[in-house]
Amino acid sequence: MSTSADATSSSSPAEPLAFTSGQIVQEFGYDDDVDLDLRDAIEDLIGDELQDEDCQEIVDGVILWWREDDGDLTDAMVDTLTTLAPGAPVWVLIPKAGREGHVSPADVQESAGIAGLRVMSSLNLAKDWTGTRLASRTN
Repeated sequence: MSTSADATSSSSPAEPLAFTSGQIVQEFGYDDDVDLDLRDAIEDLIGDELQDEDCQEIVDGVILWWREDDGDLTDAMVDTLTTLAPGAPVWVLIPKAGREGHVSPADVQESAGIAGLRVMSSLNLAKDWTGTRLASRTN
C-alpha cells in the first residue's frame, strides 16, 4: 500500500496529458490566471519550455487556455492546428464551473466539431482548470 501512495504523491499533475520528453508543445492563451504549477510540470515532463503562439515549428501537442471572454473558441481551435503534427492532441483548458471565465463543456464540444476536431476525454488538471483532449477527425 505504501508503494502506491508514494507513486501517487510523486506523480506529476501533467502526466494525464501524456506528453513525453523531447516533445515540442505549443501554448495558446497564456495569461496571469494560468496554473503555473501545471505549466511547470508540463515543461518538466517535456524537458523544455512551452512554445508561444508565434512558434512556426511542427509541434507534438497544444495547450489552449480558454476563458469565456477570450473571443471565438472555434477560431482559436483552428489556429492551434496550423503547426500541429498529424495525430497530435490539442488540450483545451477551461476554468472549472463556478470560476470566473468558465466555459460550458457543450461549447467546447460544439466548437471542436466546427473546427474539425472531436472531444476524446475531459479531466480535472489543476485546482481551477479542467482539460479537454481534442483529436482531429481523421485520427
